[in-house]
Amino acid sequence: MPVHSPLDLPEGDPFGPENLPYGVFTTPGDARPRIGVRYGDHVLDAGAAARAAGSPHAELLAAPLLNPLLAAGRPVWTAVRAAVRAWLTEDAHRAAVEPLLTPLAEAEMRLPFEVADYVDFYASEHHASNVGRIFRPDAPDPLTPNWKHLPIGYHGRAGTVVVSGTPVVRPSGQRKTPADPTPVFGPSVRLDIEAEVAFVVGRPSARGTAVERGDLREHVFGLCLLNDWSARDLQAWEYVPLGPFLGKSFATSVAAWITPLEALESARTAPPVRTHPLLPYLDDSADRPDGFDLRIEVVINGETVSRPPFSAMYWTAAQQLAHLTVNGASLRTGDVYASGTVSGPEPDQLGCLLELTKGKGPYLADGDEVVLRAWAPGPHGTRIGLGEVRGQIVPTRY
Repeated sequence: MPVHSPLDLPEGDPFGPENLPYGVFTTPGDARPRIGVRYGDHVLDAGAAARAAGSPHAELLAAPLLNPLLAAGRPVWTAVRAAVRAWLTEDAHRAAVEPLLTPLAEAEMRLPFEVADYVDFYASEHHASNVGRIFRPDAPDPLTPNWKHLPIGYHGRAGTVVVSGTPVVRPSGQRKTPADPTPVFGPSVRLDIEAEVAFVVGRPSARGTAVERGDLREHVFGLCLLNDWSARDLQAWEYVPLGPFLGKSFATSVAAWITPLEALESARTAPPVRTHPLLPYLDDSADRPDGFDLRIEVVINGETVSRPPFSAMYWTAAQQLAHLTVNGASLRTGDVYASGTVSGPEPDQLGCLLELTKGKGPYLADGDEVVLRAWAPGPHGTRIGLGEVRGQIVPTRY
């Protein structure tokens, strides 16, 4: 029987030549972190392939992190993507490239880039409304007065962004229920998930300048799934008046694979209809559609509990980037900004346990494993797979 080549993918593989996400991996026989491109259920050693092809981008692709490639900018990203596709699909490269493919099961994935800053937004109207009804049941409007006028966000902790598969230690901290006379200290008993999408910044911007909505693709390299683990009991006690802190900063999990924005052109979609006039720097009414049709799945202990649609997000990545920099804040290579919890209008489209259980629980127990998966429409009826985010809760260490 003929030997199957990893270059010959089955029809409809979501990690085919229309996708080509980037990551960083090691193997049992070679502990050097190196850039990989996922192709089917294999990983291409991009640096080795570039050297074999005599590519002018060989040095960028030989780096142990994606940061040099991220910083190179859109023309280089486009050129490298075209070259990688050629290496994987053209017969002229077949003999040189085939030995450079490692089975995914034998690759240990690393955090693919050094995270510079981390910002988390709150861009789902459905999520914000549901949370408002839980915490402010008597309020005439579940949304805060500013919500329809700007993308609300907060600055998080970059040092605890971890790659998919990293165990999540149950955090400890202060908490206080209405029945407690004083705060108590101990492990979180309301540990939650937040199914989100993260955007990874490549080209930086100068401090004191603003990035316009239309420049999203000049600065953002790609996107990935993100789980912003949340200790709801710690958060509820600490967040007034300055917002999330220890209830969020203990762990944020990202996928091992970054999908280039170029792979998602067929997934672009119009955001929901705006109900309030927007200031000019946020007004996208005349823009090309900048939403993304991503179909997310939330799986807990092997059971699918929700399917949040990213297309329902009120604020787009382009608007978030414009708002993030409108005060003159600079972008750095490796910045990550996340969408906030993705929730849709239906009961089976909610992106966190707080919403799914209407605040009553149960929340995550030690040993629970959460997996986020997603796909997007690709060209010619194909599907673009996003790298999964997996994390298991382990008991507190203190």
